[in-house]
Amino acid sequence: MSTIFSKIINREIPADIVYESENVLAFKDIRPQAPVHILIIPKTEIPKVTDIKGKEHAELLGEMFDAANKIASDLGIAEDGFRLVFNCGNNGGQEVYHLHMHLLGGRKMNWPPG
Repeated sequence: MSTIFSKIINREIPADIVYESENVLAFKDIRPQAPVHILIIPKTEIPKVTDIKGKEHAELLGEMFDAANKIASDLGIAEDGFRLVFNCGNNGGQEVYHLHMHLLGGRKMNWPPG
């Protein structure tokens, strides 16, 4: 299944990339919900959170969180704080079925979120 994120990984469509490693790619969201809104994705296609297999994907997920910390630090939002979000399924607000973490920051986050 090819998603828009797969096309970004394969450089078939452009994105404003802020981080890349062998296994992870991060880029600015095209519809930002905060002053800083970055999507962090694995280069391995995992459709949604419920498709994560603990031991098989543990290292990859750790790398995604490491990327989030590095990006937050690089963008100057680590000190004041930020939010990390995974949406799962239609009712969870997932629009693209390729696992992705939202890194949101640059303003005070409200609770509950939506």
